[in-house]
Amino acid sequence: MNLLSFSLILLGVLLNAGAQLLLKAGTNSVGAFAFTRDNILPVGLRLATEPHIAGGLACYVVSVVVWIMALSRVQVSVAYPMLSIGYVVNAVAAWYLFGEAVSLTRLAGIGLIIVGVYIVARS
Repeated sequence: MNLLSFSLILLGVLLNAGAQLLLKAGTNSVGAFAFTRDNILPVGLRLATEPHIAGGLACYVVSVVVWIMALSRVQVSVAYPMLSIGYVVNAVAAWYLFGEAVSLTRLAGIGLIIVGVYIVARS
């Protein structure tokens, strides 16, 4: 895998991870909700106008374009496992940004993911 291919994969992964974090920030802002027949319009409008959610959706759109570019250069059996990097990024960012717990077990899982991604990238 050359530098351009790896860069596209990494950019796609980071955009996807950023989208998840923005969506979480948006739902934190909106608060817990349930869609019912009575509130689907007000809740839908509130979600649609929340800036973090809009930013997260925009990141998803761009990440799809970048991912398609990456797939045009790399085998899907190599590229797809690289999405696991997003789990690592999200776990660390959620701990830092949202104060989410990162237990020893979770850290061990993150370590396994990193080792697995390295092995796949080298294959």
